[in-house]
Amino acid sequence: MQGRNVSAWMDHEPVDEWEAMMKKVAAFHAKHDFEGQNGHDMGYRLALTIEELGELAAAVTKGKPLDECAEEMADVLILLMGHSLAMELDLKAAFEKKYARIMQRESLQGRLGVRVTEYRPE
Repeated sequence: MQGRNVSAWMDHEPVDEWEAMMKKVAAFHAKHDFEGQNGHDMGYRLALTIEELGELAAAVTKGKPLDECAEEMADVLILLMGHSLAMELDLKAAFEKKYARIMQRESLQGRLGVRVTEYRPE
């Protein structure tokens, strides 16, 4: 699932909304020279993701307004899209492949709610 790097996205003419969004994330990476400033290091990026997930969790659990929750979700989405740039992966293709797999799964009830997983308790 070879994807594009930042430069390739900047040169690419988007054909759909997903590609337009990816190009915007690439423009953000280019503006701040993430690649040249260690911003594509996945250890660093995963730490940022954990931080952003914490902010999303806090917004939800503290009952903050939905617009604040949406902003935190957008941060997580932008980071994930940026991960695909850093790793040069085709995130849309990975999504489609995974979606096809999960749609074949049955759900089960876990302790905290419904789960759709290949894991089956013994």
